[in-house]
Amino acid sequence: MSGLLAAVLGAAAGGFALLAVVIVVIVLCLWHHKRTSDSSESSSSGQALPESQGARSLTLEELNFATRNFSNANLIGQGTFGEVYKGLLQDGTVVAVKRRHSPPSQEFIQEVNYLASLCHRNLVKLLGYCQENGMQMLVYEYIPNGSVSTHLHGNSHATGLRLEFKQRLSIAHGTAKGLSHLHSLTPPAIHMNFKTSNVLVDEDFVPKVADTGIPGMLDRLGVTGLSSRTSTDPFVDPRMKEAMNLNFSIQSDVYSFGVFLLELVSGRKVVSDQSIIQWVQNFQESSDISAIADNRMASGFTSESMKELLRLTSWCVNPMNDQRPSMSLVEAEIHRIREQEISLTTVMTEGTPTVTLGSQLFTTSR
Repeated sequence: MSGLLAAVLGAAAGGFALLAVVIVVIVLCLWHHKRTSDSSESSSSGQALPESQGARSLTLEELNFATRNFSNANLIGQGTFGEVYKGLLQDGTVVAVKRRHSPPSQEFIQEVNYLASLCHRNLVKLLGYCQENGMQMLVYEYIPNGSVSTHLHGNSHATGLRLEFKQRLSIAHGTAKGLSHLHSLTPPAIHMNFKTSNVLVDEDFVPKVADTGIPGMLDRLGVTGLSSRTSTDPFVDPRMKEAMNLNFSIQSDVYSFGVFLLELVSGRKVVSDQSIIQWVQNFQESSDISAIADNRMASGFTSESMKELLRLTSWCVNPMNDQRPSMSLVEAEIHRIREQEISLTTVMTEGTPTVTLGSQLFTTSR
């Protein structure tokens, strides 16, 4: 009898355990379904997307705290979008906050989420946004070493660092990667305002392209005043100046990149010395590279690599836009030139060949 009772009790216990497992599974399924439904409803009702799918929505209170109420001490620049402030979010993230006066709009959020989707190691990442109190704000990752323009030309606050030729090739290569990525998207993303001051370098001197797509965003939001760039900005494709329009394209980005290469090689501001554009457009094998190469690099480069980079620059700034190379080809060429330069200068450091500025010939010491 006791054996039968034990068997009955054991069966009952097993049944209760199975029932408990079934209940737990049902509860988990219902919870997951509710969570999925809530997420779908949130997205369809226009609420802020999760951070993994779009830009983070920040409050004015958070950004006031981060920038010390947008104090002048935190003001670090003025860009296409507006004033730029350095800030520190409460989670410890250092950011650059751009702001402009404008009423809120759903179109702004759509544009922001598109720009936030443009992710690459060589692009400045858009992290979030805010639109409150008659202001629209963009929150970017902060890039600590400033712009390439500052390091080449200096400014009232800094003189920049001396950049050797191989460093300049590395900056050019990373920058080309960023633009090439934009152009590879479907449809291609056009920068529309590429220039030396919009290439920033981080603590490891990795270049990151800034202000990507901002002019296009402002144009779609109905902001005017960008057309004045066509007649005065040396980075703007001359074909656009002739046509008197702002029909930006991947070819116009390539032209702007060519002007960037010219500033990188010469160390000069093209805006104050536009004759160097004609010089590089007419570049020939016999051209004297000492007339254009930044003398701060001294003789720290080979004539062969410098001439090849100048030929590529000349190709990028070809007045005929349909004869310019693609950014993917530019990226590949700069990579090849950089590898070549490393190889040639490695041989030089071993005491075999040497080269002087502007020389086309290597001389071997015995």
